[in-house]
Amino acid sequence: MNLPATIRTRTEAETALIEAFDATEHLLRGACDLRAAAMAHFSAIGLPNRRVESWHYTDLRAMLREAAPIRAPDSFTLARAHELLQGPGGQTHAIRLLVLNGAYRPDLSDLADLPAGVAVTSLSDELVAGDPEVLTALVGEGQGGDDAVVALNAALMQDGIVVRVAPGAEIERPLALVNMMSGGAPHAAFVRSLVIVGAGARVRLTETTTACTPAATQANEAMVLKIGDRANVDYVTRVFAQGEGAIAVHSLLATVGADAHFNAFCFMPEVGLARRQIFARLNGRRSNVRFGGLSLLRGRQHADTTLVVEHVAPDCTSREFFRHILDHESTGVFQGKVVVRPNAQKTDGAMKSQAIMLGDDAVMNNKPELEIFADDVVCGHGATVGQLDDDQIFYLQARGLPREEAESLLLEAFANEALDLIADEKLRARFIDDTKAWLAQRGAK
Repeated sequence: MNLPATIRTRTEAETALIEAFDATEHLLRGACDLRAAAMAHFSAIGLPNRRVESWHYTDLRAMLREAAPIRAPDSFTLARAHELLQGPGGQTHAIRLLVLNGAYRPDLSDLADLPAGVAVTSLSDELVAGDPEVLTALVGEGQGGDDAVVALNAALMQDGIVVRVAPGAEIERPLALVNMMSGGAPHAAFVRSLVIVGAGARVRLTETTTACTPAATQANEAMVLKIGDRANVDYVTRVFAQGEGAIAVHSLLATVGADAHFNAFCFMPEVGLARRQIFARLNGRRSNVRFGGLSLLRGRQHADTTLVVEHVAPDCTSREFFRHILDHESTGVFQGKVVVRPNAQKTDGAMKSQAIMLGDDAVMNNKPELEIFADDVVCGHGATVGQLDDDQIFYLQARGLPREEAESLLLEAFANEALDLIADEKLRARFIDDTKAWLAQRGAK
């Protein structure tokens, strides 16, 4: 196969990933044609590098030196996962649906608590069954089709969760999808989940990516969301507890119907290298979407948020609001693009990224963009990067607060403005506590 000019020779990691597919193709269940086409696409372009515009600030080809193997959980890993889930940190008011090391685990999920109007199945079972609705939905209407990581996920997807919310259903308790990695050695997981929300339904979703191991894990996860007309969906993602050298890439492919409301938030308090990429399409009139996020970074941690919001239908509204707090040597990335198609008249869009730098050696890369092909729209974007205000610190110190406490108070207020976007009060309170704990660790250095 001829390689493009940007990929003259394959890296060791690229070769290992392609060989892993060739070696395990017979073990990967269902969607053979989809998998083969995705791997052919990945083989042709390789891992994304700085020459790929959307990956310019996160050169995955250089950062991923070795591809970790896929490992099924052993008995010790299962016992450890069960212990963690039964502990205080694993007890929540949500209905837990667990994927462990890339495999859906009904035995560790709260299936007995599923309410009427919600159906949950394994992705691998759905692929074997060949349900046309699932196979069509999994490609996300072509969103992210050129992205190498999305293609790699499609080729190697081990398992995931398929959730169907019936039209008109109102689900009181949140549904919590947990992607957990555990074990004593470096390993990789490729997870793709699908949530189909029927017309007029109302549901709250959370998705957590966590590694309960100090090993350098590699997670490639994708969530496909199909939101029906008049549906209302609140969706919160959390990426945390990543070990040193860990890599986590999470892709969201969302399509939103007419008169629907979609509120999405991502919290990244402790990561190794994390990238959250969003491909959203507003397909129906008068849909309303909001994307927000907060990243708390220290050391050599690297967090990248890249999103493309595509307005296809008229009279739609989109808002994007992201904040970063960057301690010494950490790196933040925000790349946001809002695309307004010719038929999407009366679009109302606004995008903002704000970052506070806590050291001269921290790095923040901002790249907001608008592509507008309609003439009756209201769209704007902005990005700010700065340090804590010395006058505000002096004001608080003059009233008896130590400098460290004054800084923490200002940073907490800055973070809470982003966390206020979370609709779930219990979850918002939990993230506020996590932010305070992160700031306390900073002050203890």
